[in-house]
Amino acid sequence: MVGSFGWPIRKWLLWLLLLSISTSYGQSIGQVKVTILDAETSKPTPVRVRLTQNGHPVAQLPAEAIAVMYGLWDHEDGYGFQPDSSFYIAGRFRVSLPPGTYELTLSKGSEYLRQTHRLVVTAGKTIQKTIRLERWINMAAKGWYSTDGHIHLRRSPRDNPYIATWLQAEDVHVGAFLRMGDFWETYYPQYAYGDKGVYQQGAYLLTSGQEDPRTSELGHVFALGAADRVRKSSRYYFFDEVFDKIHQLGGITGYAHQAETFHGYRGLTLDGLRGKVDAFELLQFCVDAHPLHTQHYYHLLDLGIPLTATAGSDFPWCGQDHGHGPVEHSSRIGNARFYSYLGTDQKLAYSNWRDAVAAGHTFVSSGPVLDLRVANAIPGDHLDVKKGTSVSVTVHAYGHDRQVPLDTLELVSHGKVIGRVTARDAGQSPHYLSLQLTLPPLKSGCWMAARCSAGPGQAAHTTPVYLTVDGDGFYNRETASHYLDLSEQYLTEIEQQFTPDPAKVDQQAWKYKDGLQARITETRRIIDALRKKLK
Repeated sequence: MVGSFGWPIRKWLLWLLLLSISTSYGQSIGQVKVTILDAETSKPTPVRVRLTQNGHPVAQLPAEAIAVMYGLWDHEDGYGFQPDSSFYIAGRFRVSLPPGTYELTLSKGSEYLRQTHRLVVTAGKTIQKTIRLERWINMAAKGWYSTDGHIHLRRSPRDNPYIATWLQAEDVHVGAFLRMGDFWETYYPQYAYGDKGVYQQGAYLLTSGQEDPRTSELGHVFALGAADRVRKSSRYYFFDEVFDKIHQLGGITGYAHQAETFHGYRGLTLDGLRGKVDAFELLQFCVDAHPLHTQHYYHLLDLGIPLTATAGSDFPWCGQDHGHGPVEHSSRIGNARFYSYLGTDQKLAYSNWRDAVAAGHTFVSSGPVLDLRVANAIPGDHLDVKKGTSVSVTVHAYGHDRQVPLDTLELVSHGKVIGRVTARDAGQSPHYLSLQLTLPPLKSGCWMAARCSAGPGQAAHTTPVYLTVDGDGFYNRETASHYLDLSEQYLTEIEQQFTPDPAKVDQQAWKYKDGLQARITETRRIIDALRKKLK
């Protein structure tokens, strides 16, 4: 039998059934429409959204979610949802939900105040909410721009607008996307490097870099700001050759993961004492729940070697999802970041950002904000004074009573705390700490930095100001013997890797024994010279 429009009757019956089911379903669910505005601009703004019911994530992903493929080893482990089941949207979203009570959590990096809203969804009804997100501080307005210096996502020009929205949702102004490598292959390809690899939307930009070489015996290294990638597959354990080429290409080099994991302290000693290393990834949630590890950083600083402090998430590898850090610092872009000072009279551009990082005008943070001034010098500056000069030092730390409750602010010189206040001291508070002191007349140089602790997993540390007296260095004679002995120990550890072990296929230092031994010998000559100089 055929109906009046030529359809068989059974098709009409099926259509009516589906219409009935759809109508019934529409009456048994509710609608939630949300718009998020930046409180300063009153314009829709990208944010991170987490929707839960009774503590469990809601599986419904809004059509407006900004999705980009990501995963460990460049696999497709995730797409629309982040590892903690949150998602990114560009300012608005709509979702259909069964009746019930839900929690909506909105965040936008560490400078904005997180908000949580209770939603009671009723069948057949629509909830419409307009929410304004407020800052507790605006660092870009002060001339300091945030960077996540360690992100692993493959990137093409087509992906750029979506990835830029992720950065904006975390209020990370510069994202460094690192092509990763080992002696077998590479991962997370980037389509271009240097100026050609830059994508910018307003005050947010994407840039390419590399985490390569990476070995279990000498550590992982990174490069930022170079005009091209550098890979020497047949000479893989000679990190210094990569560093030299990166420098020729206008980039900076550094050791990742606080030089703790993968025996990075060995490579840091080998390359750092020979002047090949510019930066040090000081803050990250890869080692444990506390992101700040200074042991190997202070080692080189005390030997008179300047190192710029950087930080990065190592997304999607490190964070709560892998057993480290509180929920707000889970595996997410921007959970560890560094700020670079460009000045209040300059807009963010790739060139001035790169220059600021190269100059060491940085501090790292997972929440607190630091302002260090040694006389008129800021972090990364080299300040030379005459013997007997007194220098004034001022440090400010900023936080927020609920979101970033400050606990302790310290001024560190040559690894020793020379000034300390807590939020419990008179005149101090969980949202503001300050230190002011005048150094006694200087007889010799030193490095000086500020560090701060706040809530769980929240810390900050500046790159030092390097104080020299009458043109001499800033090394620490008191600790020199200890750190030089430790350096020798680390070189010996490298030599112990020269015996092949067929069971350890990821260790191939033995293949490069002769070249590494020559570099170790060179480093030992430097150690001997420092011993004589720093007696």
